[in-house]
Amino acid sequence: MSILLNSLNDKQREAVTTTEGPVLVIAGAGSGKTRALTHRIAYLIQEKKVNPWNILAVTFTNKAAGEMKERLAILLGVKERSAMQGEGDDPSRQGGRDVFNSPYLPTAGTFHSICVRILRKQLHLLNFENSFTIFDTADQLILMKRVMRDSGFDEKELNPKAVLSHISNAKNQLVGPERFASMVDSHFASKVSEIYGPYQKALKANNALDFDDILMKTVELFQKFPAVLAEYQGKFRYISVDEYQDTNHAQYLLIKMLAEKYHNLCVIGDSDQSIYSWRGANIQNILDFEKDYPDAKVIKLEQN
Repeated sequence: MSILLNSLNDKQREAVTTTEGPVLVIAGAGSGKTRALTHRIAYLIQEKKVNPWNILAVTFTNKAAGEMKERLAILLGVKERSAMQGEGDDPSRQGGRDVFNSPYLPTAGTFHSICVRILRKQLHLLNFENSFTIFDTADQLILMKRVMRDSGFDEKELNPKAVLSHISNAKNQLVGPERFASMVDSHFASKVSEIYGPYQKALKANNALDFDDILMKTVELFQKFPAVLAEYQGKFRYISVDEYQDTNHAQYLLIKMLAEKYHNLCVIGDSDQSIYSWRGANIQNILDFEKDYPDAKVIKLEQN
């Protein structure tokens, strides 16, 4: 038996050694899911001889991604500490290195940090410069207020933060300005539809993306350029997603597209622990996993 399995209970061991095809791991608090996830990736590399660069591990926070890389570096005996530094403020960089090119560890990061690295190489295909700027919430608010003024809206009558929130929700559902306009169902939404398009144009004029554009543009890139999608499908042959119950539609579709070729997708989550419904998280993504992948193996982790 592999030394990697010695510290695991039976269900954790099953999760680690089930490496091929779609896998759904139901893991509540205190079930040792992080241990199972990191050991599974290490098992792929050490026992199944999968190249680290063919593995993608996605999580929701920079802290979780950093902790995952720390644990993997220890499990895999990686000595070069610079290869496992946590992510800094710029989600396109990690410890000064491009983790896509790291020969030591698999690519591990948040949805946004991984998409930024893809867009830094490919966004020119969507008529942006690859050296695009990422607008934070303060930048967005400044731009939105300007767009609203230019469009004849008074921010005292129409709250710019509320408009941005409505647009963010639309982007998380991959709804662009034109489709949004066709779905208007309230007076407020009608006003937002008049601003959404000019706001996107203003972003483009600044060669900028906001936080939600990062996912939306990556999906658009994959949909419009199948060769680019095929490149990353070939690169990421084994994919794991932590906290899958908190994925929104854009994140769900992104992962579904990447895993479409090899189907080696392991998702970990607990439908009772969704915390991001306010951000467009769709609990159906985890509930419907077996519908999306009828041949999926379902493993329920027991308590430690």
